[in-house]
Amino acid sequence: MGAMRGGAMGMNMRAERGAHGRGARAGQADLPKRKPDLKKLWPQIWALVAPRKGLLLAGMGLMAINRVAGLVLPYTAKPLLDKVLSPQHPHPEMLPGIIAVVFSAMVVQAITSFSLTQLLSKAGQRLIAEMRRQVQRHVGLLPVAYYDENRTGTLVARIMTDVEGVRNLVGTGLVEFVGGLVTAGLAFLYLLHLSVTVTLTVFSVLGVFVIVLQYGFRVIRPIFRERGKINAEVTGRLTESLGGVRVIKGYHAEEREAGVFAAGVERLLANVMKSLTMTSALGAASTTVLGLVSALVMWLGGHRVLGNTWTVGDYFSYNMFLAFMIAPVFQIVNIGTQLTEAFAGLDRTNEIMAELEENKSPGRTEKMPPIKGRVRFEDVEFAYDPGKPVLHGLSFVAEPGTVTALVGSSGSGKSTIISLLCAFHTPTKGRVVVDDVDLAHVDLNTFRS
Repeated sequence: MGAMRGGAMGMNMRAERGAHGRGARAGQADLPKRKPDLKKLWPQIWALVAPRKGLLLAGMGLMAINRVAGLVLPYTAKPLLDKVLSPQHPHPEMLPGIIAVVFSAMVVQAITSFSLTQLLSKAGQRLIAEMRRQVQRHVGLLPVAYYDENRTGTLVARIMTDVEGVRNLVGTGLVEFVGGLVTAGLAFLYLLHLSVTVTLTVFSVLGVFVIVLQYGFRVIRPIFRERGKINAEVTGRLTESLGGVRVIKGYHAEEREAGVFAAGVERLLANVMKSLTMTSALGAASTTVLGLVSALVMWLGGHRVLGNTWTVGDYFSYNMFLAFMIAPVFQIVNIGTQLTEAFAGLDRTNEIMAELEENKSPGRTEKMPPIKGRVRFEDVEFAYDPGKPVLHGLSFVAEPGTVTALVGSSGSGKSTIISLLCAFHTPTKGRVVVDDVDLAHVDLNTFRS
């Protein structure tokens, strides 16, 4: 019987606020899209990074060793070609030493790569688990009105999906980004050593590409943020429709639900297509720049070799170092996208964490003494949505030891009265008083316990 009463109460409350809730959700689609405010996100990012500074510094150190070891191979190209394999004066005795150095560098790379994965990837996963616990606990402490305004599936997506991207802030994403900069910086210094003119010419082309990248990221960031929102809405609707399948079948609404879900899937597909177009455009730009840079090096470097300014070893060494410098720049396209997703997910998570917990509303300081049971409604008005009242000036007294019956048709406000008595909501006007304590000011922990 208790379960039946609880189910009836839930259905009544949904009936009372159904039209209002549907209107609110329909209006949400028309709200302007808000981009993540990165300036406001930095304190949150620092709060995540600060307790793990030592871990990140260790990761940076391992990454630096990894990238320096990776430059051994292109560095040995010059002595290999100019001395060991020189047609005029070959030095085959140097070959074992060069092979040993290259092999040792590869072993160092393998060890540091494995250590980075074990150290940072696991730390990123632990951070995800920690944030999920924090967000779930906070959502559990939010007022019932928040649940009325947000679909269950949306909240599930916020808790389970939006926090996934933070692993790129503490995991390998950020460290790989910095490692790429280290590799590019070291390679750049060596390229300047070989030729200032050729290097500056090549970098003027790369500078234009960096500007294109910055524009691309500004366009992609809101697309990824919108994808998280759409995915949460579609998941929320699907969760509700599967959970309420008896109601849907009872009203023969299967086709309508299928249409709503299909429309959501189409919105999600359009968003994914847009992001794929942007990322593929950036990839195409990367390939074009790579081709242009290769042509420049072949032209300028070839003339230097023919003019005896460079040796063949210098030419091959320059090309290999240039590849090791350009590769991290192109990786920024991928890592930058991951960091963009992380920022968007963190921004959506912050929206929830900024919601005021139910028992932390201003004025909820009055402790509830042991309850005797005198309930008094004083000219109570209530509306789930502003301007659409559900209760109109309701007043009554229920004395301890008596039975007060609430009788009325579905949607007349019976469940809303019980909801106000449980302090799930606060009256728009008037007071709900239990044993002379206004429930609008009561400490909810003491009242509900």
